[in-house]
Parts: sequence; structure tokens; C-alpha cells
Amino acid sequence: MTTKVAVVGATGKMGRLISGIVEESPEFDLVASLDSRSPLDDMLVADLVVDVTVPGVTQKVVEFAVANGKNVLIGTSGWSADRIAGLRRSLGEEPTAGIVVIPNFSLGSVLATSFAAMASRYFDSIEIIESHAATKVDSPSGTAVRTAELMGAARAALGPVAAPHTDQRARGQQVASIPIHSLRLNGVVAKQDVVFGGTGEVLTITHETISPSAYTAGIGVALTAAATARGVIVGLDQLIGLGGRPPQSGEDAGATAAADSARPTDPDPENVSGQAATATSVHP
Repeated sequence: MTTKVAVVGATGKMGRLISGIVEESPEFDLVASLDSRSPLDDMLVADLVVDVTVPGVTQKVVEFAVANGKNVLIGTSGWSADRIAGLRRSLGEEPTAGIVVIPNFSLGSVLATSFAAMASRYFDSIEIIESHAATKVDSPSGTAVRTAELMGAARAALGPVAAPHTDQRARGQQVASIPIHSLRLNGVVAKQDVVFGGTGEVLTITHETISPSAYTAGIGVALTAAATARGVIVGLDQLIGLGGRPPQSGEDAGATAAADSARPTDPDPENVSGQAATATSVHP
């Protein structure tokens, strides 16, 4: 059975990419291409609503879709742990619809974040530097926020990281006690460095997106999961077998999400909002 899809934010770069993938797939039918100013009623012809708008618009788009019983795939930044908890409450204890929140559709980025969460237990000095195109209106990025929150969850028993002088504005914005520094530059697609400082060594986990094609595989995975999901699923990592779970898709993803809807919102990793990936260790 073909899933009818409405893409909200279809005029943006990510919206155009997702629309093209939907149109090329025999599993989906693109029935509405909307922008941030389109009447919300225009999405009602779809089974699945894909939101790739902007932080100031995404909430009303998602709330309207959920209120009308639509499944939703969110690819817009700004969905913090608190807001995701609100999504879970809106769906209720026995959800009949599903919401998939994806901070980053890049498989390499998701892997780099997973590696960073693993490494965070072994270092007390951690900072994030994230770079995006000058046109990105929000900071820090959703990927950086999720990376910090996952690292915070991984090292919950260890307490906050060692981040001196955070009262100074140039020291970045703290998320889960980890400073995040945001760069907005022409010529950049997306790049994130997670820097760990230890005694006599520095470890840097870097992921760089060099082409929007990096998102294609992850978008396909997310669309398939979102079509039949129940409850809330956060992060591409939950769909590809990271975090100790088998890959999720279709009804399996929905069943897991429904079970997860009753879980506490913190520090469960599911609630914490062309490419080159490298991990380098520098020793003096």
C-alpha cells in the first residue's frame, strides 16, 4: 500500500531533497508540497507529514498534524527534550499515531555522535564545535544538542564535565554542562568536532558533510519507519541498530516507540533532541 506524503518546507534545500526521494520511491506518493506559509489544512490529504520548516514554524505544523491523527517525520531543529516530552504526552499512553524526530539524517553523523557518547565516559574535559552554512538560522544545531545530551546521559553517574570560565560569553552555550560553539560560514555544508581533553592527549571526533547526498540513505530509513510508527522515536540511531537495539522499521519501530512512550524523558537517549567521518588522537 502506498503512503501519501505531504512535505512542509518543500521549497527549502532539505524539503526539495526529501520530495525527490519520495517521488522516486514506489512506496510513497507525494500529494502535497507546502511551504511555511501554506494553509495547514493542505496537509490533510496525506497519511504522513514531513516537517522540514524552521524552528519558529515547526511546532504549529506538528501540533496540527498530530491533532488530525497524522504520522509525522520531523527534520527541523529546535526539538529539545522538554518539547519531545510534550509530544509524548500529546499522543497519550496508547498512541494511534507516530512521530519520528531526526536531528540529522546522515548515517556518518549519527555514528560519530554514538562514538562521542561512548568516549564521554573516559574524559572530563569535553567541548563541541559545530559549523553550518551562513543561512542556518538557529544555533546550536540540533545535532550538537543531541550529541551533548547523549554524552550527558552516558556520563550521568560522573557528573558535569570540567568546563572552566563558562560565565564568559565566548565560552559557548552549555548543553548538559558541555560548551557548544557554533560557526555560521559561507562555503560550509555541515561539520561537527567533539573535542576531548585528557592528561597528555586530545581526542577529536569529527564528522563533515560534504554533499547533501549524505542524507539520502537516512531519509529513506526515516520515511519507512515514520509511515507506520506508533509513539515517539528520536534519532536515526534508534532506526539503524545503535544503542543496543536491532534496526527498527515498519511495525517493529512502532511497537518499540509505543513501549517507549511510557519511559522517563531523561536521561533516556531517545528523548535527548556525501560525508567524511574521522576520529583522530593527537599526542604531544
